[in-house]
Amino acid sequence: MRILIVEDEKKLAAYIKKGLEENHFAVDVSYDGEDGLFALNSSEYDLVILDILLPGKNGLEILKEARKNGMNMPILLLTAKDAIEDKVRGLDLGADDYLAKPFSFIELMARVRALIRRGKVSFQTQLTVADLTLDIAAHRLYQNGQPIDLTNKEFALLEFFMRNLNTILTRTQIIEHVWDYSFDSLANVIDVFVNRLRNKIDRDRTPKLIHTIKGVGYIMKEGGL
Repeated sequence: MRILIVEDEKKLAAYIKKGLEENHFAVDVSYDGEDGLFALNSSEYDLVILDILLPGKNGLEILKEARKNGMNMPILLLTAKDAIEDKVRGLDLGADDYLAKPFSFIELMARVRALIRRGKVSFQTQLTVADLTLDIAAHRLYQNGQPIDLTNKEFALLEFFMRNLNTILTRTQIIEHVWDYSFDSLANVIDVFVNRLRNKIDRDRTPKLIHTIKGVGYIMKEGGL
């Protein structure tokens, strides 16, 4: 499950991101309104944690535009302690919940879980490709019903492939989404992890699921290239 954090306080964003990743969420971070809106328009997210006071576009503007464009994922607003008008306006614009600063991570996680349980949107808690079933909530992979052990990075990599089935993914995209770096010094590391993943899910399979696109990256595709 992928979450977008839009928060200009970098220490707070890092604190939230670390806690969510420890709870097996994939997390992207944007530090201003324009970048946050670009991320929303460029990728698919299951939940958004959105600060109201942002440089560029503020959180309420992003919320309004997201709902106008038909984005119906749950949105949790982060507000100043006494910003009653912002809370009311945010809920009127389509926010699902709000949390006043300062807050504990335990409270944030409780609200995230509540939004997920509420089931306002259809969450993809399981991804299926061929004979593979990835259980996002349980953080487990099954092949024909049999469990396969994955490391955290292998799990995140496979989830990214499965969510982008039939789409060519560049090494840069994989780095940014799985390793959270914005440069390509990890290209060789990606190849190592892809090979490990292939050994676990593709070794005895014909045709393969994961294919190399020479000079570009990889694609997960059923039925071969």
